[in-house]
Amino acid sequence: MKKIGMVSLGCDKNRVDSEKVLYTLQQAGYKVVSNGADADIIIINTCAFIDAAKKVSIDTILEYADLKEKENKKLVVIGCLAQRYATELAEQLPEVDLFVGIDSYRNIAEILEDKFGRVVMMPEPSFCEKGRILTTPAHYAYLKIADGCNNFCSYCAIPFIRGRYRSYPVEALLEEAWGLADQGVKELIVVAQDTTRYGKDLYGDYRLKTLLRKLIELPFTKIRLLYAYPELIDDELIELISTEEKMAKYLDIPLQHIDDNVLKRMNRRSRSGEIYALLDKIKSRAPEIALRSSFIVGFPQESEEEFDKLKSFIAQNYIDYAGFFPYSREENTVAAEMKGQILARIKKAREKELSKLQSINIVNTHKKYLGRTMKVIYEGIDYTKSCFVGRNEYNAPEIDTKVYFTSKIPLAIGEYYNVKITETGFHLKGETVE
Repeated sequence: MKKIGMVSLGCDKNRVDSEKVLYTLQQAGYKVVSNGADADIIIINTCAFIDAAKKVSIDTILEYADLKEKENKKLVVIGCLAQRYATELAEQLPEVDLFVGIDSYRNIAEILEDKFGRVVMMPEPSFCEKGRILTTPAHYAYLKIADGCNNFCSYCAIPFIRGRYRSYPVEALLEEAWGLADQGVKELIVVAQDTTRYGKDLYGDYRLKTLLRKLIELPFTKIRLLYAYPELIDDELIELISTEEKMAKYLDIPLQHIDDNVLKRMNRRSRSGEIYALLDKIKSRAPEIALRSSFIVGFPQESEEEFDKLKSFIAQNYIDYAGFFPYSREENTVAAEMKGQILARIKKAREKELSKLQSINIVNTHKKYLGRTMKVIYEGIDYTKSCFVGRNEYNAPEIDTKVYFTSKIPLAIGEYYNVKITETGFHLKGETVE
């Protein structure tokens, strides 16, 4: 029995693909191992979203190419980097045995048997395998409800890599979700490149809220929604998140900027007035919802005045948690050909300035939790702090802040506990209460 090892890079959507590929191979008779050194075949699921991600992917390939040379293993590269650059990479990286495009996963077992050549790009239907081998901690998992994107933001290569937006059928998603619940998953995190667009291509109308209501009926403790585009967030969705106990009081809205001229150059659909109106509505009707967003700094032609508008917006503390990213010039995108490309040092300085400002916001936001008792899911131990570590419903895994706490009662990973917050700051600190 041949042994498979997987290295999954990039976003949570890519992680779901990795888990389904592993399941498909396991069903075909391969044994999945967690240590690449123990594997006969090493698969690297790559990311190609921005330059930094591409560099990590290449560095990882080279690292495992060295292991392959020493131990005679088979090295396979899949994912966005393979989809986008397979021909060039095949010439530059002779150490890699196979390059497999993202539409070929359905046939991955046969591909590993060298039935289709070294570079495999098969235009198969969307890969919606329902089985998964979880690579996350057992208590949470991601549910990818669609692939591709129709938004064609001027900076983004995803539509050229992943193709047009393709929703997965509700019935298939519910079956997959049931399988995750049966594995003990407590927190289900709903993802897509644009979750709010879900269903339009398949059913003729938007079905995200319909899907969420069906997921609420399943035995999960919390359901979290990521990547909800602002123009499709309506009163009904806000009400659903606010009032349904199982919905995490959390909403990820990728805004990218606030200046109208920059938003126009980005080919974003929302403008500053609409963004402010939406955020004011959420804050007034459902103030308990924590908002997260992402922003690009140093977009082509971004002036000091345009950057100051973004800085002013961040300073107003509309957004509870945020990620800031220097603009990455991606070939074949509209923005790559724009005049007025910003110097790397300026982009880095602007990113640092906004990150520092947002850190101050987080500290101020967390003050409202002092003395409160909140549900915290226990996820591990920080031995340097001599504390247990977890998250509340206002924090998504890996990207947001944490709750550090002590306990006089026994704890089990993945279970929820009442934690009284005794100290605030960038992270929260507390102690369990019975």
